[in-house]
Amino acid sequence: MKYNEFKNRLISSILMVPAIIFIVFLGSYYFIFFLYLCFAISVYEWIKMSNSKAYLVPGVLLLMLSFYSAYKVRYTSYNEFDGASLFLFVLFICVLTDLGGYFFGKILKGPKLTKISPKKTISGFAGGFLLPLLIFYVLTKVEFLTFNNQNLIENFLSLIFFIITISFISQIGDITVSYFKRVSGIKNSGNIIPGHGGILDRIDGMIFVFLISYFLYFK
Repeated sequence: MKYNEFKNRLISSILMVPAIIFIVFLGSYYFIFFLYLCFAISVYEWIKMSNSKAYLVPGVLLLMLSFYSAYKVRYTSYNEFDGASLFLFVLFICVLTDLGGYFFGKILKGPKLTKISPKKTISGFAGGFLLPLLIFYVLTKVEFLTFNNQNLIENFLSLIFFIITISFISQIGDITVSYFKRVSGIKNSGNIIPGHGGILDRIDGMIFVFLISYFLYFK
């Protein structure tokens, strides 16, 4: 990644993250409008990317189900998480998975993971699990995350399994969208976010995460 691209990516992240956290906790119509806006841009990018190919309609339907699931996750609860905290926790795992995959893959390199997405490496795939688990461990050690002492081991282990599951789904989603971008002959789905590309480039793993996790855990 070039320096200017990295700088733009960093600045965009610094501006976006607090805004997204604020909107998620604010909830109500602000959160709904935010979801609708992201959904509309994602659909536009998908339609432009698919260029009337056979996967256009299934992709739009998948996006509809995913954003609906994201909305439902925001207004549900799991273990000791309320809706807003749960939504951000899932989002946090996805972001850490992406960062872990990127940095471990760049540093360790090694064998490629799959021909579907040539840039993905086995070390990056492993790093996608390792970083969120490591951060989760640190947060429990500094008591940022605490558990009901009566069910300490049960809650701790269930959240570890939850993180691994979310991380796995996120990486599969990333690989899947990367495949369709390759088939469509493009690198990024758009350029609306400096240094990042389009909305689809940022939520590729989350599309699958919110959809599957909602039916697995929160319905």
